[in-house]
Amino acid sequence: MAPPAPKYPADAIAPALRENAHAVLRAYDKTVVVKSASQLVETVHRVVTVLDEAGSDDYGQLMVDYSSLRHLNYMRGAVYDAQGQLLHQLRPAEIHDQGLGDAGGSFMLDLRMRYADLRQPTTPYTVEFDYEIVSENTLFYPDWQPQAAENLAIEGATLQVTTPTALPLRFEEQHLPAGAASAPVATTTQTTYRWQLPAAPAVEEEPLAPSLTEQQPAVHLAPATFVVQGHAGSLASWQSLGQWVYQLGQGRDALPPALTARMAQLLTTTPDPRERARKVYEFLQGSTRYVSVQLGLGGWQTAPATSVATGGYGDCKALSNYTCALLKAAGLPAYVALVGAGEDHPDVRANFPSSQFNHAILCLPLAAHGTVAADTVWLECTSQTEAFGYMGSFTGNRHALLLTSEGGRLVATPRYGAQANNQLRRTDLWLDASGGAKATVRTRRLGLAQDRYAQLLQEADPVAQKKYVANRLRLSQFTITSLRLAAAPTKTLPGVVETMGLELGSVGTVAGRRLLLTPNLLGRLGTLPAQVGPRQTPLALPTPGLYQDTVRLHVPTGFRVENLPPPTHLTTAYGVYSSACTTLPDGTLQYVRQLETRRPSGGAPLPAARYPEYQEFRRKVSQADNAQVVLVKTDA
Repeated sequence: MAPPAPKYPADAIAPALRENAHAVLRAYDKTVVVKSASQLVETVHRVVTVLDEAGSDDYGQLMVDYSSLRHLNYMRGAVYDAQGQLLHQLRPAEIHDQGLGDAGGSFMLDLRMRYADLRQPTTPYTVEFDYEIVSENTLFYPDWQPQAAENLAIEGATLQVTTPTALPLRFEEQHLPAGAASAPVATTTQTTYRWQLPAAPAVEEEPLAPSLTEQQPAVHLAPATFVVQGHAGSLASWQSLGQWVYQLGQGRDALPPALTARMAQLLTTTPDPRERARKVYEFLQGSTRYVSVQLGLGGWQTAPATSVATGGYGDCKALSNYTCALLKAAGLPAYVALVGAGEDHPDVRANFPSSQFNHAILCLPLAAHGTVAADTVWLECTSQTEAFGYMGSFTGNRHALLLTSEGGRLVATPRYGAQANNQLRRTDLWLDASGGAKATVRTRRLGLAQDRYAQLLQEADPVAQKKYVANRLRLSQFTITSLRLAAAPTKTLPGVVETMGLELGSVGTVAGRRLLLTPNLLGRLGTLPAQVGPRQTPLALPTPGLYQDTVRLHVPTGFRVENLPPPTHLTTAYGVYSSACTTLPDGTLQYVRQLETRRPSGGAPLPAARYPEYQEFRRKVSQADNAQVVLVKTDA
């Protein structure tokens, strides 16, 4: 019997697709068949040739999650050598099954994963996977984005969606090349949609570019109507989606009578609405903990407020609903809001109503009280330590879906600019004649600048704290001799103060009788890499911030100042910078530097053509940041 014909030989890949690629997607074919408003079937065929070891972990294995509403019918796989000859057919016993959660009891979910590993010790090789999912949660339709990672080329990919004509498909196309979409084919009972991507070389992220998921071709899918465990809803608008979620929570805000009475007492003891809300929030933080609950419909329907009051725990929906009930009892109407949480989570695609959220928070509109104007307080109900009214980088600077009795309404969460992303640092540096030094550093971070350090405050292990801080110091030879973190909130923003002692091996450079050093010890801003060829992607600037550094340089005995860097002042659309170094009456040198970064577009990415201009701004700042002081030995 003749051997089987080779499949997907590596040498058949066009040379242009190998360039800068760790792997090549030979085929990625997704088929979605909508059976009814409550069920759809998703079938995936994926073939990837792994070109080198760097692509093996990402593409030589497959993980598919499933749950009580998302059934994995089958998973199949095979691996081929460089010539396309079959090496191994995946056996059922080689498919591993495990729950997704942790052992600490902070998750209650039915989500599981099946995992298959076909990685090979020698590259190139090709893996082929097939799997099918039957979903009974039609609130979510699968998206299609074949090329969502760096260093992955594609030979081709297709998406086909078939839906009953009575259940029209909603879709949003993103950066598709011309001709990618075919005209829908309709019969009396069903309509079929089809998209196809041609071959495309691997991409590499450019500096300060939006994420690849925002830039690469994609098709986002959503239903017009859906059913989850008997609960029907509509995605025709944000209003209708919000109405569906709101109705799931109806009648689940009742509190135990004693707790209702306790909250009502605050109307008498704390007449100021904001202070009353603060006391309710403090009560929440002191009496509950977060447990993620994702069991069937529990991923969207809140647990009753009575169960949170009794058990002392809940997920984001349950804790937000519970807090809403507490505030209502205290005479403060509030609303649960859905949000896409995470520092790097993109804002919602506002023109495409669909389930783009992963978290729930609380919105409390405060009416005018006395001379205080009306305002809005946002509350993160899952944290036992978060500051009252602070959203930070986790849920700030984006949109959320407010859930009201009239339905959903897309609103903005708090916006944090440069003044709410503030770092103020004071360094005292005692230099010795060989260029070594000792230093004490006190850094106060406010708002967005303190977000990660606020989490570090909760870390009980001082070794872990020191490791985190050390990894962020741009120094070559140093030892942290002491470290202390403490909360330092202001009236409006949370803050963290870090006090640190350092021993530094080589701050200054000895050059004969002279000692050269850069006084900007910790606050230097780096340059950006040169652009190779025309820039392809927009420019996404960092979050605006205000950074202030003061360095007191104690000159070693036997040295005097020979030269100080000239003062620098820059004012551009991208930021305002100043630095100056002066000699104080006692002979100490004082270096003062301030940088306020800006976003000319108000947060939206800038055209690619603006990159050289921004790059020049960064170059000038970096040049000033690296200016040196020259000390010289005295003749005495």
